[in-house]
Amino acid sequence: MTHDHTPAVTHLGDIPDEDLDQALDLVYLAFHLTPADKTHAYYRQLLRKGTRIGVRDSGRLAGVAGAHRLTLSVPGGQLPCAALDFVSVAPTHRRRGVLTSMIGELWRRCAADGQPLACLWASESAIYGRYGFAAATETCRVEIDSFRPLALRIAPDRRPLRLLDPTEAPALLAARYDASLAHRAGRFTRDEAWWREHVLDLDGARGGADRGGLGPVRVVALGAHGEPPGGYAIYRTRPAHDGGPGAVAVAELEAESAPAAAALWSYLAAIDLTSTVRIGARPADDPLLYLAADRDQVRVTGQKPCLWLRLVDVRAALCARSWAAPAALVLDLRDGELPANAGRFRLTASLDGATWEPTAEDPDLSLDVRELSAVYLGGTPLRRFAHAGLVTEHTPGAVRRLDAALETDRLPFTADND
Repeated sequence: MTHDHTPAVTHLGDIPDEDLDQALDLVYLAFHLTPADKTHAYYRQLLRKGTRIGVRDSGRLAGVAGAHRLTLSVPGGQLPCAALDFVSVAPTHRRRGVLTSMIGELWRRCAADGQPLACLWASESAIYGRYGFAAATETCRVEIDSFRPLALRIAPDRRPLRLLDPTEAPALLAARYDASLAHRAGRFTRDEAWWREHVLDLDGARGGADRGGLGPVRVVALGAHGEPPGGYAIYRTRPAHDGGPGAVAVAELEAESAPAAAALWSYLAAIDLTSTVRIGARPADDPLLYLAADRDQVRVTGQKPCLWLRLVDVRAALCARSWAAPAALVLDLRDGELPANAGRFRLTASLDGATWEPTAEDPDLSLDVRELSAVYLGGTPLRRFAHAGLVTEHTPGAVRRLDAALETDRLPFTADND
């Protein structure tokens, strides 16, 4: 006799507040986590404030997905974005369509909430490509050998440096961070709660002070008291231990100019009783890599995809961004998840904006929404996908014309992570 172990019919819907702990228990099961009470409270609040989608089997949650309602910088502007998080499926319900049903519900909610973009940080990248997500930003890990003074090719900004009380940092640093959004796509706007809880981890709920023996968060700003900071750095330090050197771990650095950045990097590399500076996430075109007089002293120790992006409403996304050069191209776009995006469209881009209209004309390019999502922020040239056989060029030069139109002055970069 055979037995059918297929679960009972599941139900898709919201996760009410009273089931948040049950939802997080499923997240911890899926990701093998045992968080401290303080961290659990942080996750609970984070999940409570966002969109919550659940799949139930016999009344119990078998799948969970959350989405933060964020705003993402794109070339020339900002757009609402659903940032997918807490995605978990019970091990007893894998390969039963649970994730697919939750993603489908996410698309419906994005449309209802006016969110033309969705994003995530992929723990298993192979899963999300089939839903149209693609890596749209990259980050570099960088290490500075600070055993000797940091040698730079330009003179640092001479304004004074001062340490800030971290509790006062959000109000003092927000304007400098906000100014950076116009220069790099891929960054999220922040409210005070995001600064305090996610960026600075002021109550230690994210475990920042416990990671690798690091001390409390420190904030240094460039500029005298009472004037807007020309830049800042958020960092922690670790003393020498077990024969290992003291280290500085930099979480974030923003500067209005190259000399301002030089002043901050020089400060971090000169902190007493440390001999290395480690930066977990920097742009692939970080000026530091060119400021260094000795590239053996400033090394890229790793590079990886960061933010995965999905164009949920292709028309809205393309018409909202700026364009570096004019282009008039017909794109045959595939989208197996969202049929409204699929078809043949004429993209007419100019320095004043863009239109995206259905057409019966022969295509210049054929591609999947996954590749269009990858190039949307300007970080990856479309020609790389064409060389890989993932984009078909029907009209010679079409790929290069679209690349020229999508180009941005600086590569996109995502500092925040999940």
